[in-house]
Amino acid sequence: MIRSVVRGIGSYLPAKILTNQDLAAMVDTSDEWIVQRTGIRERRVAAEGEHTSDLATCAAESALEDAGMSPADIDLIVLATATPDNTFPATAVAVQERLGMHHGAAYDLQAVCSGFVFAVSNADAMLRAGQGRRALVIGAETFSRILDWSDRTTCVLFGDGAGAIVLEAQEGKGTIADRGVLSAHLRSDGRHKQKLFVDGGPSSTGTVGHVRMEGREVFKHAVGMISDVITAAFEATGTGPDDIDWFVPHQANQRIIDASARKLGIARNKVVSTVVRHGNTSAASVPLALHEAVRDKRIKTGDLVMLEAMGGGFTWGSALVRW
Repeated sequence: MIRSVVRGIGSYLPAKILTNQDLAAMVDTSDEWIVQRTGIRERRVAAEGEHTSDLATCAAESALEDAGMSPADIDLIVLATATPDNTFPATAVAVQERLGMHHGAAYDLQAVCSGFVFAVSNADAMLRAGQGRRALVIGAETFSRILDWSDRTTCVLFGDGAGAIVLEAQEGKGTIADRGVLSAHLRSDGRHKQKLFVDGGPSSTGTVGHVRMEGREVFKHAVGMISDVITAAFEATGTGPDDIDWFVPHQANQRIIDASARKLGIARNKVVSTVVRHGNTSAASVPLALHEAVRDKRIKTGDLVMLEAMGGGFTWGSALVRW
């Protein structure tokens, strides 16, 4: 059986740090209010002229270096983002060009905060179908560009950043002991569109628009949806919460992360959380958290890692990976 094995990982965060105190000087909020409701203390904001493709390229170069590979070794780029540089072409094409890669295929995938998990599943399917041997999977966002900075319910939540992994098709034995992506489960339900969306677009308003969210509604659905796809992964692989070495969830809200782990029976010391310093970086949040846990040597070769995310649409998904 072909397995998509993680060969390298990288990330990039903009230099500018925006603290809760900074936000309190801009809108009617406070550090205490933000931390109590979200667990966030600071987030990164892209500099003027720093685009999603810039963040994505830096993360991709970092992942390639970690893998000991060059762009010539890559056959496919799948870039998850809800904040592309342009309506078209795909931001992935800009990354491809900056890497000096003039072969293979590069395209964007849009599933908002679930984007990276969807992109992992997509790249895994492509590699297992023989559409290449190695793929760069990137999650990159500049959500600061679509925030209404007068809306305290949304502007305090989001940040900018990018993360990337290199996947390589390798022969496995078809057991859960194999390294690589073991299962992926994706869902969406458009009935919830108005609970988390951007109020603009080329076809509707001709503008970029701003993030709008019904926070209580999102929270109400999040834990159940997350549990759904993680339970599906357990059932598909014959594993359970005790088998998981690390749980790397979407970094949207510490209360959602904690509630999801409790409901699933995943021990607190197995949960990777970076939301306190990154905020919600949408499609970048899972790879950013992953890279931090790999870099500080929490995640090691052979560990069983559960990835999970939920985003606007609603979309939600999980991917179970043997590191």
